Amino acid sequence: MTYSVSVPPRLVIGGGSLDSIGEVVSGLGASRPLVVTDGFLAGNGVADRVKDILASAGLAAEVFSGTVPDPTSVSLDAGVAAVKDHDADAVIGLGGGSPIDTAKALAVLSVRGGSMHDLKAPVKYDGPALPVIAVPTTAGTGSEATQVTVITDTETDEKMMCAGPSYLPKAAVVDHELTHSMPRRLTADTGIDAMTHAVEAYVSKQRQGFSDAMALQALATIGTSLRRCVENGTDVEARAAMMEAATFAGIAFSNSSVALVHAMSRPIGGHFHVAHGMANAMLFPAVTEFSLGMDDDRYAACARALGVAGASETDADAARLLVDFLKQVSADFDVPTPESFGIDRDEWFAKIPLMAQQAIASGSPANNPRVPSAEEIEAIYAKIYS
Repeated sequence: MTYSVSVPPRLVIGGGSLDSIGEVVSGLGASRPLVVTDGFLAGNGVADRVKDILASAGLAAEVFSGTVPDPTSVSLDAGVAAVKDHDADAVIGLGGGSPIDTAKALAVLSVRGGSMHDLKAPVKYDGPALPVIAVPTTAGTGSEATQVTVITDTETDEKMMCAGPSYLPKAAVVDHELTHSMPRRLTADTGIDAMTHAVEAYVSKQRQGFSDAMALQALATIGTSLRRCVENGTDVEARAAMMEAATFAGIAFSNSSVALVHAMSRPIGGHFHVAHGMANAMLFPAVTEFSLGMDDDRYAACARALGVAGASETDADAARLLVDFLKQVSADFDVPTPESFGIDRDEWFAKIPLMAQQAIASGSPANNPRVPSAEEIEAIYAKIYS
């Protein structure tokens, strides 16, 4: 079997690594980076700190703080204008998944032009783009290490997965110190997101040896660190471990693709504005339970890596223990159902057929060990509502 591996050419990982951002950008031959971030990070001083570090390295940096949660095709317009106004030669994505995904899209659109709608899956874009440097401030999305961005179509509320080598960051600075102030809810949701990435990468029909290794290492770390981070946000050792695990999980799914959880979570985010990590968390136990009976050895390996099953259990029993674990995590971390999140019942059920079709159209369900029909996807959406 022959396969290729895609990883950011440079990864700088560890506490205090943000101080290296100037040298990282200079090393790419860039001198006019645009820092793409959100209002929160612009307001709490983190964006200014990045700009100051860049300035001390002799770089002419500016900050664009107009990113929005779950970026939309319309929200990108101001960012494209900011890239052109600054004559930027590199884009720094500073923040969680939304700013980094925005930075990736801006890097492509500012060179290529056009619309992200023209680039949604199954298109694989490998054309010209500005270099992206990713600086994650959450431990979960893995976007710093992937060749994927997700943008919501403003007209249809469809979350479009756009992929290809041109979206892969040229470098990532992964500094766990940026996550120490994350609140419990965000810590839980992004942590479950990272776990979802690793499990789906490992069971995906597009898996390969490299992604397997990254996924299992991520799960082993998550198994010992996630609960500690959620229960005690000041646990620096656990924060550092989760940050590294999230990056490893991102590398894993970028090289093997995700599966049914992500296929179904994108429409939830698009139509009901549920954050990506939380939407994954809502679905993870039910989708995993649906998928049992196919490739149970794969789910069993995930359970063993997480430390929730041992060598003495059969693969089928270990896979079932994984589902039990995911249900317990959801309960312990107060993951809401769509109903408790506040989504109207009639609106939810009215949208189910469309969400199922959008999930299938993404292509990700075909990677799942058990490939669902539209009716089975609809049944899962109905099951998780309350």
